[in-house]
Formats: sequence, C-alpha cells, structure tokens
Amino acid sequence: MAEMNHTLFWERLKGVPGNFWASVFRHGKPDSDRTRSQAVFANFFLHVHSTRVHPHSLRATYSWGLGVSLVAQFLILTATGILLMVYYNPSIDLAYNTIKDIHYVVPTGRFIRNIHRWAAHLMVLTVILHMARVFYTASYKPPREFNWVIGIVLLLLTLLLSFTGYLLPWDQLALWAVTVGTNMMGYTPVFGNQVRFVLLGGAEIGTDTLLRWYVLHVLMLPFVIVIFMAIHFWRVRKDGGISGPL
Repeated sequence: MAEMNHTLFWERLKGVPGNFWASVFRHGKPDSDRTRSQAVFANFFLHVHSTRVHPHSLRATYSWGLGVSLVAQFLILTATGILLMVYYNPSIDLAYNTIKDIHYVVPTGRFIRNIHRWAAHLMVLTVILHMARVFYTASYKPPREFNWVIGIVLLLLTLLLSFTGYLLPWDQLALWAVTVGTNMMGYTPVFGNQVRFVLLGGAEIGTDTLLRWYVLHVLMLPFVIVIFMAIHFWRVRKDGGISGPL
C-alpha cells in the first residue's frame, strides 16, 4: 500500500505541469529504464552541462551575459571587500576616520574602495536587468518557476547587501539611513518592536548597531547569497539551461 501511494504521488506530480513541486522534481520515481536514465542524465554531478538546450538561448543577445556578469561582479566585490576589511574598524568613533585613512593614507585605497562601490551599484542595476530579461522572455514559466523564486530571493539579498554596505562609512547619510530603515522595520506586524531592537542592538542607535550591520554585510549575507547562487546554478542546469518558452 505504501508503494502504491508513493507511485501515485509521483504520477500526480507529473500530471500537474504548473505545480510548484513539479518544478523541483524533474522526473518521477526511478522505477523503470526510462525514469532511471532520466535520473542519470539529470544528475548535476554526472553531467555539469544540460543535456538539452534551446538553440535560441545560445545567442549572446538572448541573455546578454547578465548572469555571468553578476557572478564576476560578486567576485570583484568579495576580493575588494576583503582588502577593505583589513583597514576598516566597525566602531562609531573610528569608522568614518578609517574610511578617510583608506582614501588618503592607504596606498591605492581610494582606487580599491571606488571599485568596490561602483561594482556594488552595477550589481544592483545588473540584477534588476537580469530579472527583467527573465520576465520578458517568459523564462519564469514551467518548469522554471522554482528557480524564479530563487532569483527573487537573490534580488532581495543583493538589495540588503547594498543597503548594509551603504551604512558602514557611518556618516550623516548612513546614520539617517539606519534611522529610516529601522523605523520602517518597526512597523512589521506583531514583531515590529522586536525586529527593530535586534537590528539596533538596543533601544537606540549605538556601537552595537554598526557592529551588527557590519557582520550582516561581511559574513551573513554573503554566506547566504553563495548558498542561493549555488542552488540557482544547479536549477539552471536541471531545468535545461537558461532558456524559457518563446
């Protein structure tokens, strides 16, 4: 009976093309030669590249290389961010002065920080263009709806990464950005005050506030982004490439 229920589950899953779970599981239970071969061909570790792709997706003007560009920008941000971490001090008394030291004292410091800054702006712009390209080419439709959700999560994480980096210089712009951002979070239903308290590290803006946003920017958000990027690339491979319906 359990075996029949399991088989019935997979049959129903395959029979609903728009089902969310059908976009996660690309083939049925491997209980026949056909489904076993599908499982082998769909295995990411055995076949890195998709076994089947749409010819029009191979044109450079179809995707404009926006996904590859985003990966390159993320690597540039990681490399320059590590260099900036060497001199940055996440303290409300020293943060702004360390930014000035990076600009005027550290050799090539201004050059590295400008690369980091403009790469961050470019990454936000590119991820928006990438989402627009996916939407207007209908690449979010079945069987790629699960990967579309992953892409939306990556968009939100990118915006959060940009916002947290915007606060690190701890100048007047950063101070008011923290004030406005945490006040907006304070209006979250039910848990608004708790969310605001966690983000501020207390009842008011202080040293703990900057330290928490710094940890978010250099550790937590990049770690989560790397995980979702890996899932995103894996789903591109499993869904047969970047192409969607014409």
